[in-house]
Amino acid sequence: MSAPLVTILDDEPEIRAMLSEALEEAGFCTLTFARATEFEAALRKTRPDVCLVDLSLPDRDGLTLVHRLALEQGATVIIISGRSQVQDRVTGLELGADDYIIKPFDPAEVVARIRARLRRDASTRQTSETARFNGWTAHFDRYVLEDESGEETPFSHAEGEVLRLFLERPKRLISRQAMQEALRGGASDSFDRAMDVRISRLRTKLREDPKNPRLIKTIYGAGYIFLGDVDWG
Repeated sequence: MSAPLVTILDDEPEIRAMLSEALEEAGFCTLTFARATEFEAALRKTRPDVCLVDLSLPDRDGLTLVHRLALEQGATVIIISGRSQVQDRVTGLELGADDYIIKPFDPAEVVARIRARLRRDASTRQTSETARFNGWTAHFDRYVLEDESGEETPFSHAEGEVLRLFLERPKRLISRQAMQEALRGGASDSFDRAMDVRISRLRTKLREDPKNPRLIKTIYGAGYIFLGDVDWG
């Protein structure tokens, strides 16, 4: 089995070199880029397992790029940034990033977080990649929701993690703590707020009534419950 490919997009050569060295010593393959245009050109020819993306890029808005990556690539997207404000972290996670690492950082932490994300991805791939529920089909191999007429709506890798969590535990209460543990988000205000946004977006894509959703119910003070009947495979 080939080593996982990690792309590193950062305009600081020292950061690129440091991350590339640490990741390759840990058994990963890496490709490094200083500009978003070079990075996007490479993505037309290869599909990375993990994308490390800095937000402060000389030729493109990093947050816009993260959002497009999350919806179109299906790769795990981890932001590496010097922006340490809570709102910056929330915005990054809301736009589809799977994790947010603040500079300066220890390269060993980045390696550990990437490994944790890939372990979770590997465990989910052991189950079926297709789930049917209440007139919908979720294709986790293509990151799209398909309705009964065949119309498709894309969802991000991060939204897919939340959706899979619901579909694997239908009609069972999932507490906020259980979601944090399952998704390896850790207890934080930014994770909580980003999770709320991801669930809201899933409801919109499932065409739920925001005042009275049928499938994803909020149990105030306790967590969430998914009320659909799910058929995997």
